[in-house]
Amino acid sequence: MNLPMQVVSFLSSRGLKLATAESCTAGQIASYLASVPGSGACLDVGFVSYSPSGKAGFLGVKLSTMKRFGLTSQEVAREMAEGALRQEGCCADIVVSNTGLAESGTEGGPPPGTQCFAWAFRTRRQGIRTFAEPRRFAGSRNDVRSAAALYALSRIEYYFNEVAATWRTWVRHRT
Repeated sequence: MNLPMQVVSFLSSRGLKLATAESCTAGQIASYLASVPGSGACLDVGFVSYSPSGKAGFLGVKLSTMKRFGLTSQEVAREMAEGALRQEGCCADIVVSNTGLAESGTEGGPPPGTQCFAWAFRTRRQGIRTFAEPRRFAGSRNDVRSAAALYALSRIEYYFNEVAATWRTWVRHRT
Protein backbone atom coordinates (compact mmCIF):
# COMPACT_ATOMS: atom_id res chain seq x y z
CA MET A 1 0.00 0.00 0.00
CA ASN A 2 1.41 3.45 -0.85
CA LEU A 3 1.76 6.22 1.72
CA PRO A 4 -1.28 8.33 0.75
CA MET A 5 -3.42 5.16 0.86
CA GLN A 6 -2.03 4.29 4.29
CA VAL A 7 -2.84 7.77 5.59
CA VAL A 8 -6.39 7.70 4.19
CA SER A 9 -6.89 4.26 5.73
CA PHE A 10 -5.49 5.42 9.08
CA LEU A 11 -7.65 8.56 9.19
CA SER A 12 -10.80 6.84 7.93
CA SER A 13 -10.51 3.95 10.37
CA ARG A 14 -10.52 6.44 13.24
CA GLY A 15 -13.13 8.82 11.84
CA LEU A 16 -10.58 11.65 11.64
CA LYS A 17 -10.54 14.60 9.27
CA LEU A 18 -7.38 16.30 8.02
CA ALA A 19 -6.74 19.81 6.76
CA THR A 20 -3.56 21.18 5.24
CA ALA A 21 -1.89 24.59 5.47
CA GLU A 22 0.74 24.58 2.77
CA SER A 23 3.29 27.05 1.50
CA CYS A 24 6.23 25.41 -0.28
CA THR A 25 4.30 22.23 -1.13
CA ALA A 26 1.52 24.40 -2.64
CA GLY A 27 -1.26 21.86 -2.17
CA GLN A 28 0.71 18.68 -2.87
CA ILE A 29 -0.05 17.20 0.56
CA ALA A 30 -3.80 17.54 -0.06
CA SER A 31 -3.36 16.43 -3.67
CA TYR A 32 -1.62 13.21 -2.67
CA LEU A 33 -4.52 12.38 -0.34
CA ALA A 34 -7.14 13.37 -2.92
CA SER A 35 -5.63 10.88 -5.37
CA VAL A 36 -6.87 8.05 -3.13
CA PRO A 37 -10.44 6.81 -3.68
CA GLY A 38 -12.50 7.46 -0.55
CA SER A 39 -10.30 10.33 0.63
CA GLY A 40 -13.33 12.63 0.75
CA ALA A 41 -14.25 10.97 4.04
CA CYS A 42 -11.11 12.29 5.70
CA LEU A 43 -9.89 15.35 3.76
CA ASP A 44 -11.58 18.51 5.04
CA VAL A 45 -9.90 21.60 3.57
CA GLY A 46 -6.58 22.78 2.20
CA PHE A 47 -5.02 26.23 2.47
CA VAL A 48 -2.19 27.30 0.16
CA SER A 49 -0.46 30.43 1.30
CA TYR A 50 2.90 31.60 -0.03
CA SER A 51 2.86 35.26 0.91
CA PRO A 52 3.25 36.87 4.33
CA SER A 53 -0.11 38.60 3.88
CA GLY A 54 -1.79 35.27 3.09
CA LYS A 55 -0.19 33.55 6.05
CA ALA A 56 -1.29 36.40 8.33
CA GLY A 57 -4.72 37.05 6.83
CA PHE A 58 -5.96 33.51 6.27
CA LEU A 59 -4.03 31.49 8.83
CA GLY A 60 -3.46 33.99 11.62
CA VAL A 61 0.33 33.86 11.54
CA LYS A 62 1.66 36.84 13.46
CA LEU A 63 3.74 39.34 11.48
CA SER A 64 6.09 39.48 14.45
CA THR A 65 6.68 35.71 14.18
CA MET A 66 7.48 35.98 10.48
CA LYS A 67 9.88 38.89 11.07
CA ARG A 68 11.61 37.31 14.04
CA PHE A 69 11.96 33.73 12.77
CA GLY A 70 11.51 34.03 8.99
CA LEU A 71 8.81 32.78 6.63
CA THR A 72 10.34 29.32 6.45
CA SER A 73 10.63 28.57 10.17
CA GLN A 74 9.15 25.99 12.52
CA GLU A 75 7.47 28.82 14.41
CA VAL A 76 5.63 29.93 11.27
CA ALA A 77 4.71 26.32 10.42
CA ARG A 78 3.30 25.93 13.93
CA GLU A 79 1.18 29.08 13.67
CA MET A 80 0.00 28.05 10.20
CA ALA A 81 -1.25 24.68 11.49
CA GLU A 82 -2.88 26.11 14.60
CA GLY A 83 -4.41 28.97 12.62
CA ALA A 84 -5.98 26.60 10.10
CA LEU A 85 -7.39 24.49 12.91
CA ARG A 86 -9.01 27.60 14.41
CA GLN A 87 -10.73 28.65 11.17
CA GLU A 88 -14.50 28.68 11.57
CA GLY A 89 -15.08 26.49 8.53
CA CYS A 90 -12.41 23.95 9.41
CA CYS A 91 -13.88 20.71 10.75
CA ALA A 92 -10.56 18.87 10.85
CA ASP A 93 -9.13 17.03 13.82
CA ILE A 94 -5.58 17.34 12.43
CA VAL A 95 -3.79 19.98 10.39
CA VAL A 96 -0.49 19.40 8.65
CA SER A 97 1.46 22.50 7.63
CA ASN A 98 4.57 23.08 5.59
CA THR A 99 6.75 26.06 4.79
CA GLY A 100 10.24 26.01 3.38
CA LEU A 101 12.74 26.66 0.68
CA ALA A 102 12.74 24.38 -2.36
CA GLU A 103 15.71 26.13 -3.95
CA SER A 104 18.24 28.80 -3.03
CA GLY A 105 16.93 31.72 -1.05
CA THR A 106 18.33 34.83 0.53
CA GLU A 107 21.88 35.12 1.77
CA GLY A 108 22.09 34.12 5.42
CA GLY A 109 18.76 32.28 5.23
CA PRO A 110 18.15 28.57 5.53
CA PRO A 111 19.93 26.28 3.06
CA PRO A 112 18.07 25.09 -0.05
CA GLY A 113 15.81 22.13 0.58
CA THR A 114 15.03 23.18 4.17
CA GLN A 115 11.42 22.47 5.06
CA CYS A 116 9.58 23.12 8.30
CA PHE A 117 6.51 21.16 9.28
CA ALA A 118 3.86 21.24 11.99
CA TRP A 119 1.13 18.81 12.94
CA ALA A 120 -1.66 20.28 15.07
CA PHE A 121 -4.25 18.06 16.74
CA ARG A 122 -7.61 19.14 18.10
CA THR A 123 -8.22 17.15 21.27
CA ARG A 124 -11.25 17.15 23.53
CA ARG A 125 -9.38 17.55 26.78
CA GLN A 126 -6.04 19.09 25.84
CA GLY A 127 -7.18 21.74 23.36
CA ILE A 128 -4.72 22.01 20.48
CA ARG A 129 -1.53 19.98 20.67
CA THR A 130 1.16 20.85 18.12
CA PHE A 131 4.45 19.29 17.05
CA ALA A 132 6.95 20.95 14.72
CA GLU A 133 10.18 19.86 13.11
CA PRO A 134 12.55 20.88 10.33
CA ARG A 135 13.91 18.58 7.66
CA ARG A 136 16.20 19.08 4.69
CA PHE A 137 15.72 17.39 1.33
CA ALA A 138 18.01 17.19 -1.70
CA GLY A 139 17.15 17.41 -5.36
CA SER A 140 15.47 19.74 -7.78
CA ARG A 141 12.78 22.20 -6.70
CA ASN A 142 9.99 19.75 -7.45
CA ASP A 143 11.87 16.79 -5.94
CA VAL A 144 12.09 18.75 -2.68
CA ARG A 145 8.41 19.70 -2.77
CA SER A 146 7.31 16.14 -3.45
CA ALA A 147 9.56 14.68 -0.76
CA ALA A 148 8.31 17.29 1.72
CA ALA A 149 4.65 16.49 0.97
CA LEU A 150 5.22 12.77 1.46
CA TYR A 151 7.22 13.37 4.64
CA ALA A 152 4.40 15.50 6.07
CA LEU A 153 1.99 12.63 5.48
CA SER A 154 4.39 10.04 6.88
CA ARG A 155 4.45 11.66 10.33
CA ILE A 156 0.68 11.94 10.93
CA GLU A 157 0.30 8.56 12.61
CA TYR A 158 3.51 9.03 14.60
CA TYR A 159 2.35 12.32 16.13
CA PHE A 160 -1.19 11.01 16.61
CA ASN A 161 0.33 8.25 18.73
CA GLU A 162 2.36 10.85 20.66
CA VAL A 163 -0.84 12.72 21.53
CA ALA A 164 -2.50 9.48 22.62
CA ALA A 165 0.53 8.44 24.73
CA THR A 166 0.66 11.82 26.44
CA TRP A 167 -3.04 11.58 27.24
CA ARG A 168 -2.65 8.06 28.69
CA THR A 169 0.28 9.23 30.85
CA TRP A 170 -1.67 12.28 32.05
CA VAL A 171 -4.69 10.15 33.00
CA ARG A 172 -2.48 7.63 34.82
CA HIS A 173 -0.86 10.38 36.90
CA ARG A 174 -4.19 11.97 37.79
CA THR A 175 -5.67 8.77 39.16
